Amino acid sequence: MKKRLLAPTMGALAVVLMITLTLGALGIGWVAAQGGNNTTTTLEPLPASATYTASESELRLASVYNEVIRSVVTITTATRMGGGTGSGFVIDTDGHIVTNNHVVEGAAIIQVTFYDDTIVEAELVGTDPDADLAVIRVDPSAIDLRPVTFADSRQVFIGQSVMAIGSPFGEQQAFTLTTGVVSGIDRSLQTQSRYSIPELIQTDAAINPGNSGGPLFDMAGNVIGVNTAILSRTGTGSGVGFAIPSNTVRRIVPYLIEFGRYEHSWLGISGMTLMPAQRSFMELPDTFRGVMVTLVSRQGPAAQAGLRGTNRAINTPLGTLPIGGDIITAINGEPIARMDQLISYLEDKTLPGDTITLTVWRNGQTFDVDVTLAARP
Repeated sequence: MKKRLLAPTMGALAVVLMITLTLGALGIGWVAAQGGNNTTTTLEPLPASATYTASESELRLASVYNEVIRSVVTITTATRMGGGTGSGFVIDTDGHIVTNNHVVEGAAIIQVTFYDDTIVEAELVGTDPDADLAVIRVDPSAIDLRPVTFADSRQVFIGQSVMAIGSPFGEQQAFTLTTGVVSGIDRSLQTQSRYSIPELIQTDAAINPGNSGGPLFDMAGNVIGVNTAILSRTGTGSGVGFAIPSNTVRRIVPYLIEFGRYEHSWLGISGMTLMPAQRSFMELPDTFRGVMVTLVSRQGPAAQAGLRGTNRAINTPLGTLPIGGDIITAINGEPIARMDQLISYLEDKTLPGDTITLTVWRNGQTFDVDVTLAARP
């Protein structure tokens, strides 16, 4: 039986073409000398490429990364419904690690992976769902723990260079570095509870699922925040990221370690920043600023002090706006112009049980009201 000679298939041609392109991409030149039916091919090396010299800023970034990566961990959880991954960082040599509450919420098993691939189990120490913070702990006896250092988040400024480190998309052993700048400060974001986290740091450094709970560093390697959320139309790092400021972390975490929870001050109102249309309707000066009380919780501190919420609404080009409620203009003599300022003051400067003095405008009159704060229900 004669053997048939098969013509090259498209697949074979594709393989040849792929090899040719690959070698070309590697910088290998083809030189072919044809003689009759014989083809001789030799390789001619291309000139060596110039040596790349890293800039001072690149070397600095690499040095900081290699130092702080020892403090960053990947967190893997198992729950009754499945599991997930997130990030975190070491805060002391006792084995305490900070992460987001939503990373470990409902976890039956918590596993921590360090930069050198050491994997250990962790126990849950404390959580604060309202601030989306949690503390877990590993046994420090067999691990070389490298705690982070914290910066003062009050010194963070728009345009400041930052870097985020974490394990995006469940990359359990891939501690990813992204860089960017602080693109906003004093932002607020509502958590899974009905309350908002104030004073968030906004950044354009890529934050993706799995980065939650990881640190946001300044370029000296100090933690300025805990990456917690991304605002994106695609659900990936193409949006803007938000980090809980380091000063909030430093205030809450000691309570989580000692008591397992943190009690936030509760005034017992819902409110909104006074809008120009509301100000105009009530014939207030253009310079008048404050927080309109829209709702007062029954039996809450504000209700017991006699504060009143809105009782009617007006139609404006921007939609329906409530009016008729008390307007808070100051707390303990400090002017309040926006709702987020009110929230920040309560968070930063008060505890449940404290008595504060609110300056209130009502029906053309301004007066002071003492309110004893409670813990959030």
